[in-house]
Amino acid sequence: MPEYLAPGVFVEETSFRSKSIEGVSTSVAAIVGPTRYGPLRGRPEAVTSFGEFRRTFGDDRPLSLAGVDVENYTAHAARAFFDNGGKQLFVVRTARAVNEFPGANPGLPVAAAFASAHNGAVRFSARHPGGYGNLWLEVRWRGAEELLQVETVPRPDDGDAVLVQAPAVPSDRITAPAPGLPAGFPAVVALLGAATQRVSPGGARTLEVDTANAVVLDTTDLSEVAGLPATLTVDLDPPAAPARPLADVLLQRATVRRPAGSAPGTRFPVLLDLRGNAPGAITRVIGRNIGVNRSPRLLVGDSDGATVRFTAAANTLFDAINPPAGAGATLANDLTVPAALLAAPPAAAVSLTAQPNRFDVDVHVGAADGEVVFTFANIAVDPREARNLATALPQDPERTADRRDMPVFATLDLDAIAAAQRPAALLQELWFSFEANHLGADQPRFLVPLSGGSDGDAPVEVDYAGEPDEQNGSTGLCALEEVEDVSIVMTPAAAADAGNHQGIVNAVVSHCRRMRYRVGIVDSREGMSINEVRTFRNQFSDDRLALYYPWVVVPDPNRAGSELYLPPAGFIAGTYARTDVDRGVHKAPANETVFGALRFEIAINKFQQELLNPEGVNCLRSFPRLGHRVWGGRTLSADPEWRYVNVRRYFLFLERSIDKSTQWVVFEPNGEQLWGNARDTVEGFLFNEWKERHLLGSTPKEAYFVRCDRTTMTQNDLDNGRLVCLVGVAPLRPAEFVIFRIGQKTADA
Repeated sequence: MPEYLAPGVFVEETSFRSKSIEGVSTSVAAIVGPTRYGPLRGRPEAVTSFGEFRRTFGDDRPLSLAGVDVENYTAHAARAFFDNGGKQLFVVRTARAVNEFPGANPGLPVAAAFASAHNGAVRFSARHPGGYGNLWLEVRWRGAEELLQVETVPRPDDGDAVLVQAPAVPSDRITAPAPGLPAGFPAVVALLGAATQRVSPGGARTLEVDTANAVVLDTTDLSEVAGLPATLTVDLDPPAAPARPLADVLLQRATVRRPAGSAPGTRFPVLLDLRGNAPGAITRVIGRNIGVNRSPRLLVGDSDGATVRFTAAANTLFDAINPPAGAGATLANDLTVPAALLAAPPAAAVSLTAQPNRFDVDVHVGAADGEVVFTFANIAVDPREARNLATALPQDPERTADRRDMPVFATLDLDAIAAAQRPAALLQELWFSFEANHLGADQPRFLVPLSGGSDGDAPVEVDYAGEPDEQNGSTGLCALEEVEDVSIVMTPAAAADAGNHQGIVNAVVSHCRRMRYRVGIVDSREGMSINEVRTFRNQFSDDRLALYYPWVVVPDPNRAGSELYLPPAGFIAGTYARTDVDRGVHKAPANETVFGALRFEIAINKFQQELLNPEGVNCLRSFPRLGHRVWGGRTLSADPEWRYVNVRRYFLFLERSIDKSTQWVVFEPNGEQLWGNARDTVEGFLFNEWKERHLLGSTPKEAYFVRCDRTTMTQNDLDNGRLVCLVGVAPLRPAEFVIFRIGQKTADA
C-alpha cells in the first residue's frame, strides 16, 4: 500500500482485468547428428534457412566416417525441413568421442585442418574440426597491379627478350661463336636476353641471344660462370631433328609496369618468385654475379615505369623457407631489370609482382577453384599494424555470429617474426612458402591449402546423449536443454546405424521426457520390410515418439541424374511446422504433401497399412491425383488417450503456454483473489482456443472447465504453499476412419 503523509490529490494506476496467456510456438525443431563442420559444444543457435546451415555446419556432401563415405543425412534432413515449411531449426553437431575432449585436439577422432609456415610463425586453422575444414585460402593483393604483363606472340621480333630453356633445347643446340663457354654451361636451365633471328642459306633458323644484359637462370653453382660469350646461338631447326614449336624455345613478349598510382621514383616491394611445378623448373637467378635461390625473394626496387632497379645498399634478400640468422644475403651490386627483359614461360614459375601493403583473403571450399564462402578484407601485411592477420582472422572473435560463421583463424608468432628484423618482408614471404601455390594463365594465384581435417568415426548412443558441461559447453542432446523453444527433436543420421539406432532413440525419448514439452520423430531404417518395421516398433512404447516408414527418394543434389534415399524425419518435421502455422497444432500432421519427394522407397498399399497403422507405424504413401502424402498420425503410445500425435502435441502446447504465462502467480498471497485471477487467466485462454475451434464442444462449458477454489485445495495444500488449479479440456481427435453408410430407401413419402 502507498503511504499518504501529506494532504493532496493522488492519482494511481490499477488493473481491472486478469492477465492473459500467450500461446507458445510449437514449430521450432532441433536436429542432432554428425555434420561436416561446425561447433561440437555449447549452446546451439537457430538457423532459418539451408544457406545458414551450410555456413555454419558445412555442405551436404558425404561424410568420411572411419574412412568410409556415408551420406550426410543430417544436412539432407535440414534441407528437407526447410523445403517442407520449417522456419527455425536448432542444430547440434555430434561426433565420436565428443564428450571426451573440450575442443578439436590433434590425434582425436575428429580433427581440424590447418596450415603453418616458417616453423609456425604463421598458422592458419579451421575454426571447427571436420573434413569440410580442408579449405583453400587465396590471397588477393588489394589494389595491386601486375608488374609483369605477358603477351603471347607467334614468334619474337628482333630485339625482344627471349628465354632459352635447356629442358626444351638440348645442350648440343646451344653454341657460342667463340671459345670460352664456361664449364657447366650446358646445364643452363634458361637464359633471358635480347634476340635476333637468323636464317641460313639452307633455310635453317637460328636465334642469337645477346648476353650483355642477360639474366641467366642456372641449376649449377654460378660462381663457375665467370664470363659469358657476347652472343649465344640457338639452333631452332637443327639438321636431322624434328621441328620444334617456337614456344618451346622462346618466351612471350613482356613489359613491366609499376603499381597503379605510384609516381616515377616511388619505392615499392617486389616479390621475385622463381618456383614452378614442371620438371626442370627454374631454380636460380643471377644478374651479373647476383644470386637468388629457388625460394621467393622480396626486394625493394625503384621504378620509373621502364626499369626496376634493385640497389645493393638498400636491399636484403630473404629466403622464405630458411631465412638467414642475420640480416640475410645482400646484393653484390646494383641490378637493373629492363622493362622488356623479364617474362615467364607458361610451365615455369617466374613472376615479378607488385606487393601492396594490404590484401584480402578468400576462403574456397573443396578446391582452389571451389565456391568462395567467406572473405576477410583489408588485412595489413605488417603484423605491427592494428588489422593484421591475427586480428582480422581472430581465434576468439567477440561477436557470436563471427565465432559461428568465420571458417578459419590465424595466429602469429610475433617473436619469430621480429627476430627476422624485417617483419613486414618476412610475413609477405610466409604467404609464398606453401608448396601448393598455383599459377593461373595470366598471373600467379597465391593459395594456402588447409589439410588434416577429418570427420572421425560414426557417433554412437553416448555421443548423441551428450553430457552437460558448464565450463566448455554441453554436447549432444544435453546441449538442447539450454534452448527453451524446441518442441520437435529428430536424429535422422541414427537410422543409418543399425547397431546404435535403438539406443539413440532411447536417448531421444529420455530427453523429451526430461524436457516435458517435446516430441521425437523416429525413422525406420532403409530397406526395412513390413515385418522388420513392426518388430522395430515393438521396442518402444511412448506417447512422445512417432515412427514413420518408409524412406523418401529424392534427386541427389551432388550427383546429377542420380537418386538419394533419405530418412523421413526432415520431411516430417517440416510438415509438423507447416501444419502448426497454417492450421494449428490441434490439426493432425497427416494427409499433408511431402514436398521434394520423387517417390517413396516402398509403395505401401492399403492392405499393408492395415498391418502397420494399428501398431502406430505412420506410413508415407503415394496416391493418384493427390501425390505423395503423410498417411498416418499416431504416436507409439499404448495408452489410447495419447494415441494421436496432434492430441499429444496440443496438450503439450496448452501445458507449456499456461506454464510460461502464469509465472506471475508465484509468491502472490494464496487466497480467494489469487484463485479467481488464476482461474480467469486460464479460462480466457481456453475460451479463445474454443472460439478458434480448436476444442470439441458447442459451448465453452462442453469444451473445457477450470476450477481453482476450496474444492481443489485442502488446508494442507494451503499450509504448504500450494495453489491447485484443475483444468479439463476436450481435444479434437482426427477423423482417421471416415465412414459413409449408404442404403436403399423406397420412393414413398
